[in-house]
Amino acid sequence: MNTSPKKYSILKKIRFIWLSVICIAVALSIQSCSGEADKETVDYVDPFIGTDYFGHTFPGAVTPFGMVQLSPDHDTQGWTYSSGYSYADSSIMGFSHTHFSGVGMTSGGDILLMPTVNDKIQTSPGSKENPDSGYRSRYNKADESASPGYYSVLLKDDHIKAELTTTKRVGMHRYTFPKARRSNILLDLGHEIGNDDKSGYSMFKIVGDSTIEGYKDANGTIIYFVAKFSRPFDYYGTWDSDYNTPESAEGFWPYKNEEKGLNVGAFVSYTTKENEQILVKVAISFVNLEGARKNLQTELPDWDFDKVKDDARKAWNEELQRVEVTTDNEAQKQIFYTAVYRSILAQYIGQDVDGQYMGMDNKVHTAKGYDFYPNFSCWDTYRSQHPLLTIIAPNHVNDLVKSIAAKTSEYGWLPAQHFRNVFGQGMVGDHLVPVIVDAYIKGYRDWDIEGLYNAMKRKALELPPAPFPASAGRSGLTDYMSVGYAPCDVVTESVPNTLELAYNDWCIARLAEALGKKADAELFYKRAQNYKNVYDSDTQFMRPRKKDGSWLPEKGNNEQDTVFVGNHRYYQYFDPLLVGRRPMRHYTESNAWQYLWSVQHDAKGLVNLLGGEEAFNKRLDTFFEMDASISEPKYVGVVGTIGQYVQGNQPSHHVAYLYNYASAPWKTQMRTREIMQKLYRTGPGGLCGNEDMGSLSSWFVLSSMGIYPFTPGSSQYVIGSPLFEEVEIKVKDNKTFSIVAKNNSAKNIYIQSATLNGKPFNRTYIDQSEIMAGGELVFEMGATPNKSWGIGRDALPYSFSK
Repeated sequence: MNTSPKKYSILKKIRFIWLSVICIAVALSIQSCSGEADKETVDYVDPFIGTDYFGHTFPGAVTPFGMVQLSPDHDTQGWTYSSGYSYADSSIMGFSHTHFSGVGMTSGGDILLMPTVNDKIQTSPGSKENPDSGYRSRYNKADESASPGYYSVLLKDDHIKAELTTTKRVGMHRYTFPKARRSNILLDLGHEIGNDDKSGYSMFKIVGDSTIEGYKDANGTIIYFVAKFSRPFDYYGTWDSDYNTPESAEGFWPYKNEEKGLNVGAFVSYTTKENEQILVKVAISFVNLEGARKNLQTELPDWDFDKVKDDARKAWNEELQRVEVTTDNEAQKQIFYTAVYRSILAQYIGQDVDGQYMGMDNKVHTAKGYDFYPNFSCWDTYRSQHPLLTIIAPNHVNDLVKSIAAKTSEYGWLPAQHFRNVFGQGMVGDHLVPVIVDAYIKGYRDWDIEGLYNAMKRKALELPPAPFPASAGRSGLTDYMSVGYAPCDVVTESVPNTLELAYNDWCIARLAEALGKKADAELFYKRAQNYKNVYDSDTQFMRPRKKDGSWLPEKGNNEQDTVFVGNHRYYQYFDPLLVGRRPMRHYTESNAWQYLWSVQHDAKGLVNLLGGEEAFNKRLDTFFEMDASISEPKYVGVVGTIGQYVQGNQPSHHVAYLYNYASAPWKTQMRTREIMQKLYRTGPGGLCGNEDMGSLSSWFVLSSMGIYPFTPGSSQYVIGSPLFEEVEIKVKDNKTFSIVAKNNSAKNIYIQSATLNGKPFNRTYIDQSEIMAGGELVFEMGATPNKSWGIGRDALPYSFSK
């Protein structure tokens, strides 16, 4: 065929265009692959997940297990601002150095700094409605970013770029100012999340021309600080927001170098050039000023912000790389690694670089050869966060228990849930007990075993002696020991009080048995069955019971009312859908449907109580399928619902795994996948409830692996449905344990068969020793249930009745 020169030229151009397109596509593909290859594990963490709704997380800078949590604060008032930050807000008060991750209390927010450009010194933050009335600043979400160990935002009102990073004990600020005659950095010691009226006077001194040091009284906890500035002050002064001088009608004093009061602060000012950077290093200590000075000099003697940022990133990457997941689903990978990040972030050290810490007896002690941990939100964390650490952070487990031992020795009594090393008995139950026993049973024993055992036993048998308050003991203990349950006409939240103390007693029995204390083991194993004393076979609920043995009357058509007995008051009628309000309620943050299942140590016994496997599974199906509504008053913690199941609160967390104990493990596989896929998401609204110091995140980490610590205090993990193609865990002694799910997908959620180290695996649990020894657990997955897998007596996980 003859082709004219003109046509040939056109064809040549077309071919050239197509070749160009192909080359560009190949180049982009190579670039994309290179970008993916360059992406490190730490890059999958999104610190903004959980900052919206009621996750109560914070996006700021922190190192693994670090004492400083340097983060922006939007507000300090109300439950929504438990972490100081709520994603929906659009103005920032400043950057403070202490925060709690996802709690339902208001605390922290100490030692706040805020940069401004203003000729007038403003000594209060002003309101969100009118930020110009104070020193707070508006900002755009597009100008805010965060990654592990780093936070950045452009403060729009004064066009200041604020950047934050940290070492373990020192927060570092880098402020980039515009050209201005008066650029300021404010220090507000009156700022605190919750504005607790129990906080006392704070004090500071301006030392030389570039340092401020002092202390903050935060609800009785003294936090010492040293703030060092990279440039000498041009101007400086102090303020007291509670006092205006009659002459000036102002409450600030230029060139005064010391202030003491409830709401005091300091300002330092500079004339700045365009894009001039001023850095501030703030070291804290819970011991004394000398401790803060040592922390600053040891951890951050220079001014290299980028190195500190990079070191924090590397530290996080090292921790996160202990677990590697294989999946093409980038969103799930982000959710997973952010959950690992939050699980580790929940635990903060409390000692200075020299090992000194403030004891529970308000005396200074030294942690010799271990890290001291001041916070134990154990009602939240004993279920999954502490068990997860025994796998992915084994080097920290003994230190955590040593910290409990130190507190118990110094205070003279075993605490329960507490923060900042201040004695606490918050929340129902006695849940440092399972933290201790779980560690021991899993082989972590480098601590005072006899001392802690005796402390647990004493608290389980005795009321606290003087000068300890009665509230330091187990609530309802006298009746629990004499009649076998906590009476509702004596004890608030009496039903979970009984159920959780029965579980705590089982934990003590486990340790007693392991230590050869047969008589003690027999006593506490007997008490571990006390949960049966609040089970009502007529209603098939764990039901409030009075001291005389009668059940609290059913509500029926009656109007709910409150009964007063001395200083105690309680709801008059039993309503299985009522959560209610403290102090009248009979269940802790839940209702009778949600607490029916709280027998972690004896799931098989619960199956028997409810009439056997068929009846039990039917009841459990109803729980997941019924209406999510509860009786009024509505409760903020009932979030993340599937029927009456509540992923947003801890009492439900083990419930989806109960089918394993009733010969229906495929239903556990279905429900756990449903929870993971529906209730964990990317973005600020990605958590369905309070993060509660790593509890929601650690549930996801373990469940996505396909395992869950149903009974802390046992060495077993029950099997669910693995989310990823493969999870590789770096366990002790350079060994790895892999969980492989072949043919896995969003539809193929059911286990067809399994092998452990090449041998057939037909049980619904795996032991800690098998994980830590290294090896490979392989699941074949499918779209329909294999109802013969994981069935039979030998396939059942541990249960006391078994």
